[in-house]
Amino acid sequence: MLDIPAAIDAWVAGPAEPAFPDHEFVKGWGVFGLPFESGHVLALRVFPHSTFGPYHTLWHRDPSGSWSIHVDGPALETACPRYYGPAVDHAGFAHIGLEWTGPASLQVTVDETGFDWRLTATQPPVLAALNAVAPAMPTATWRPRSLLRARELMARSLGMGRLELSGVMPSGHVGTLMPQKMFLVDEARAELDGEDFGRPVQLSENPTIGAVPLPARGVLSIGQAVWEPLPARAPAQT
Repeated sequence: MLDIPAAIDAWVAGPAEPAFPDHEFVKGWGVFGLPFESGHVLALRVFPHSTFGPYHTLWHRDPSGSWSIHVDGPALETACPRYYGPAVDHAGFAHIGLEWTGPASLQVTVDETGFDWRLTATQPPVLAALNAVAPAMPTATWRPRSLLRARELMARSLGMGRLELSGVMPSGHVGTLMPQKMFLVDEARAELDGEDFGRPVQLSENPTIGAVPLPARGVLSIGQAVWEPLPARAPAQT
């Protein structure tokens, strides 16, 4: 039986350190991305472990293409805006409520905005097979471009579109996303200040934040990510 909270607990209980030495890192879970028929796009990141301590964030793109990131954590500069901030129109703090209402069903709320998001994830047989194998793959397999490309092609075959698991973030950091388990999200509803976002959809083109593509369909993922630190800036001449 699918039990996503149990899978998350098992993953989070493992080593809390970067997969690659001398990299910034996060480890946890989230909704990689979820587009709706209305043009809204949502994403969620829940990281009990990171270089800068625990935090979670809610991402929202409205139909006009404007991105916002809401952070439930100690500082904006040590959360998702650190890497995606230059591509968003608003980044701020919020209290984000998370409640598992079933073994694969989640409710996300933001009290300050009247936001309510409910979703249910599934694990089709092909993903069940991949999810059984992926955690045993050595960390080194995330470095060669050929192996990353193979994973990206597998994601495309599952309807996720043109994903890039490694690349340059809007901040200039080079990052690598390393999902260990993935689940599809085809059942969801979301509402913000009385506006219903409509049904989840699979897009023909991936939504992007900056130049970084998100999935073309709803995906919940358990895993980690690493970023190369930016070079230190030379002190200003006086």
